[in-house]
Amino acid sequence: MTIAVRGTSVDIPAADGIADAYLAHPDDGRAHPAVLLYMNAFGLRPFLESLAERLAAEGYTVLVPNVFYRLGRAPVVALPERPELINPATDPTLLEQLGPIMASFTAEQAVRDAGAYLDWLARSPLTVDGPVGITGYCLGAQLALRTAGACPDRVAAAAGFHGGMLATDEEDSPHLVAGKVTAELYFGHADQDPSLPADQIDRLAEALAEAGVRHTCEVYEGASHGFTQADTAAYHPEAAARHWDALLALLKRAF
Repeated sequence: MTIAVRGTSVDIPAADGIADAYLAHPDDGRAHPAVLLYMNAFGLRPFLESLAERLAAEGYTVLVPNVFYRLGRAPVVALPERPELINPATDPTLLEQLGPIMASFTAEQAVRDAGAYLDWLARSPLTVDGPVGITGYCLGAQLALRTAGACPDRVAAAAGFHGGMLATDEEDSPHLVAGKVTAELYFGHADQDPSLPADQIDRLAEALAEAGVRHTCEVYEGASHGFTQADTAAYHPEAAARHWDALLALLKRAF
């Protein structure tokens, strides 16, 4: 049975201003489990809206915030017009834009914002009471893990796909929150991802295991960083399909 979905733009009172966001939910007037979908670095855009709508069609109320709202409303990054794919290899201006944007976004800001996003979902008549699910992509995988650690009683499950820099030597590395996580976690790593080398994959898995976190970490062979993002040159259809299977199974166990 096909579920009708409604999508709309919303504004969220966040830690340092108003965060623009996209909300997708079944168009049935009922409350559904909430899912917070964290964007990748290219930002809130039509593809991520379609991702939220597909997830909403599975019976969830999905919020996709513009995590770079401090720099303006989306799009913060100037992207090519369709049908051209987003490809930093052929458009160096993308990385030139992303450098200062990423540098300005701190872990402390991310955690404060997470509380605002969760508060907004908790107040919405379109969500059921109780903890939420999270899915994040690239940068969003970091945010998913940080949110699960910062708000353990409010997160039932969290997934991260082709995440980068998840287990570094920095003092605020995302993997260091493992001891605070109570949610079930799933990570789908790309095996061709210089932002998450093998030593970080191992360090993340070891931290989660030592903390007793219910988790699954899998490496998607043949997939590059960004493999779920169909509007980019990194898109890998088979890996993206596998990601959907893993994400929906995780959410089904949580709700």
